[in-house]
Amino acid sequence: MDGRAVVVTGAGRGLGRAYARHLAESGASVVVNDVDAAEAAAVAAGITAAGGTATASDHDVSADADGLVELCLSAYGRLDGLVNNAGLYHEALPWEEDPARMRRTVLVNVLGALNCQAAATRVMGEGGAIVNASSGGMFGFPQVSTYAATKGALAALTYSSALDLDERGIRVNAVSPMAYTRMTASALGRSSTLDSPPLAGIEDRPPEAIAPLVTFLLSDLAAGITGQFLRFDGQKVSVVTTSAFTDHPNVTADEWTPQALAAAFDGPLAAGLQPYGMTRREPARKSRHTRAGP
Repeated sequence: MDGRAVVVTGAGRGLGRAYARHLAESGASVVVNDVDAAEAAAVAAGITAAGGTATASDHDVSADADGLVELCLSAYGRLDGLVNNAGLYHEALPWEEDPARMRRTVLVNVLGALNCQAAATRVMGEGGAIVNASSGGMFGFPQVSTYAATKGALAALTYSSALDLDERGIRVNAVSPMAYTRMTASALGRSSTLDSPPLAGIEDRPPEAIAPLVTFLLSDLAAGITGQFLRFDGQKVSVVTTSAFTDHPNVTADEWTPQALAAAFDGPLAAGLQPYGMTRREPARKSRHTRAGP
């Protein structure tokens, strides 16, 4: 990453801090962004003390992404990489959600990433790269519907933006990290009836173990890799495949009625109904119509 300038949002703690430190250790000049100015300054100071190059930023990504990018340009004269890591997390059942909290979560997690991408790609040249911090939460965890929706949006953003930016030589990928942070620590108390809870063993997975993947994706070592959703726990890295364009179970008719659709879902489409959420719960309709035996 020698000679590269990178903005890391939400870098005052946890994963963002680990990303910023690893990028700096790999030679990048880093803008350490966090709305908590004191934490951003502390991370930047630590990087500088260790011999790296860093500038602190407390810009709010949901409101002033342009100012964040301008800071990077004024400090380093260029912008080569962006890590959209800033995000808010909370748990609530759908009927207990607070509208103001939902709005703020969407503003930071989704609009913040969109704002930063828009500002960054106006000045980022060929060879640039963006990493979006998504989450396994988008696959269906209980009590995190707002958070999960925002992380699903970042996956969709990655797929679409990779197409838009391909001709400009800018790569876009998403990472779903599994690491022990303040956010995941607070989520560990949730009871689970699963034999193997999705966060089992996370206490042994520090953010620093995730950082090499982000540095790799921002570097030329990842040339030719774009539009990908990757899951990583510090040991196992996986490419999450998209099945939207495979040959799905289907039924064709010249004209449909609600009753005809019901018959199709009681017949050949029943077996194609997908389990949902981290518990891989089977739709009742599928169980009713595909159960073996008399």
